[in-house]
Amino acid sequence: MKINALVTGASGFIGHHLVKYLVHGGYHVRGVDLKLPEYELSAAHEFVTADLRHLNACDEVVRDIDEVYNLAANMGGIGYITSVHADVARDNVLIDSNMLEASAAAGVRRFFYSSSACVYSVERQGWVGAKPLAEWEAYPANPEPAYGWEKLFAEELCKYYWEDKKLSTRIARFHNIYGMLGTYQGGREKAPAALCRKIALSPDGGTIEVWGDGEQRRSYCYVDDCVEGIYRIMQSDIHQPLNLGSTELVSVNKLIDIICKIAGKRIYKQYDLARPQGVRGRNSDNTLIKKLLGWEPSTKLYDGLVHTYQWIEQQVKIDSGGKS
Repeated sequence: MKINALVTGASGFIGHHLVKYLVHGGYHVRGVDLKLPEYELSAAHEFVTADLRHLNACDEVVRDIDEVYNLAANMGGIGYITSVHADVARDNVLIDSNMLEASAAAGVRRFFYSSSACVYSVERQGWVGAKPLAEWEAYPANPEPAYGWEKLFAEELCKYYWEDKKLSTRIARFHNIYGMLGTYQGGREKAPAALCRKIALSPDGGTIEVWGDGEQRRSYCYVDDCVEGIYRIMQSDIHQPLNLGSTELVSVNKLIDIICKIAGKRIYKQYDLARPQGVRGRNSDNTLIKKLLGWEPSTKLYDGLVHTYQWIEQQVKIDSGGKS
């Protein structure tokens, strides 16, 4: 008998890839989002357009569902989430609380929640040499404003629904997911996609704008690893939050150099220190996920960026009417 899965945020970057992964694995998948996917048709067997900020919409989409993968969120890159605190926090609190309540009422067997590395205290990420973040270090709490606070609150809410209402919840903290079929322009894109677009648009020998001094450091997790990790966590019996990210730490300057090598271009950097750059250093500590699941993301950054850059370069050509 096929398992019925619901993926919220199914037209989003990770949600779209997850739908394909689950369909390939034999699930019957219902996708839900405010709009259809932008870059290719959804693989979902059913696709529902709905606003999950309303409880009645959540009640409708969870009917006859065995597993819920809740990825729906108002989110974006650092430029976006630092500029719309009220809308981000309000929208996501409504989506997450409504989906938990509707899922518990409908007797959903398992519920996955997509959290974020933004839950970690900003004090632990204030220098480029900051050590990798282990799951227990989310407390004492001082996460990033709005988006980080909402994610941490929703993690607690998942715990309460597991303890009080026996909704079997799972939680992953995403660390900078990137790859093909994601937003690359318009203001909500994240650093890898934004830099791929800038480099694709720049001629050899050109200059691109870099937010901050380029020395801020991150690890970046390829989307194929992310969706496999989501599935592995969902099928486990682990209710505590787990990091889902790569441990390959690089500066933004190094990230640009890797993309330039893939593009075959020499690009000069022009730094804008007035732009938001987020925390100075963030990396995933994968000790716990390796211990509990015997697995961690394994795609090398260069390899994932090859696919990502080639896709964004092609999109840029399409946007410009086929001109290189």
